[in-house]
Amino acid sequence: APGAPPSPSPPRSPPPRRCPQSSGPRVQPPTRGGSPRRGQPDRGAAMEEPQRARSHTVTTTASSFAENFSTSSSSFAYDREFLRTLPGLLIVAEIVLGLLVWTLIAGTEYFRVPAFGWVMFVAVFYWVLTVFFLIIYITMTYTRIPQVPWTTVGLCFNGSAFVLYLSAAVVDASSVSPERDSHNFNSWAASSFFAFLVTICYAGNTYFSFIAWRSRTIQ
Repeated sequence: APGAPPSPSPPRSPPPRRCPQSSGPRVQPPTRGGSPRRGQPDRGAAMEEPQRARSHTVTTTASSFAENFSTSSSSFAYDREFLRTLPGLLIVAEIVLGLLVWTLIAGTEYFRVPAFGWVMFVAVFYWVLTVFFLIIYITMTYTRIPQVPWTTVGLCFNGSAFVLYLSAAVVDASSVSPERDSHNFNSWAASSFFAFLVTICYAGNTYFSFIAWRSRTIQ
């Protein structure tokens, strides 16, 4: 209306304040399956380290086992030339012929003749010991046990085998007669023959053992 005072204008609201933005880079939360946060250890790398150590341990153990096996294999010796020597051939003959001595008697009723008990004892006892000494000579075990005087042991063994086998051969031959037991006569006669052959073989090895013992004693 004319002459009316002007209505006052409504007050203005102050403008909203803006928050200051940080100048540094904004850190985003890691997504699932993404890279880990800074400052935290990598779990995958931590799991790979013991696996690597374990594989290294297994490899080292396998290599050490292979080295030990190769060392033990190289230390095992086999003397093939021994069987081509005269003492080696005599030992093989003693084993073969000695086996014939006690098997020919064992296949009969030898217990009826007490003298055959002594022949069986000597034949079996020295057959087992001869096989034992053959293994020692072929594998060269005597080189790994130098504390044992092998030359003296060989001389005593062959000398005792010669004496006892000679007595067993004489007893075997004197106990064989067709009148006593004609059924087992052939076996007992063959056994006494082979017993004398074994005695000759032990006599030859006694000679070679004496030569080895004497040369070792002179040295």
